[in-house]
Amino acid sequence: QVQLAESGGGLVQAGGSLRLSCAASGRTFSDYAMGWFRQAPGKEREFVATIAWNGEITYYIDAVKGRFTIARDNAKNTGYLQMNRLKPEDTAVYYCAADSQYRPRVYRYWGQGTQVTVSS
Repeated sequence: QVQLAESGGGLVQAGGSLRLSCAASGRTFSDYAMGWFRQAPGKEREFVATIAWNGEITYYIDAVKGRFTIARDNAKNTGYLQMNRLKPEDTAVYYCAADSQYRPRVYRYWGQGTQVTVSS
């Protein structure tokens, strides 16, 4: 089993940047692909980005391409989501997730989430 804990959320002005971290514990982090999701108030949770176990393959939704970068450091058991040029519509609770498969239909392990608020 893998435990995930997000950090790095906060309040930022539009155009600013934040870096979210996802600390993993339990089983070997490099055994798992990692994804980031977000859920805005009144909306369903949506997929944002994912990265393969070795960091060599990434995938993003169009809304964040060119602004967000997903990365991981397996030696530190930590994943990251660098968010630049933030927009008010990026406001959401951000969750990291892990699964033994790359881009599974449903991720098996989830963190508790971290709030990101972007003011206009």
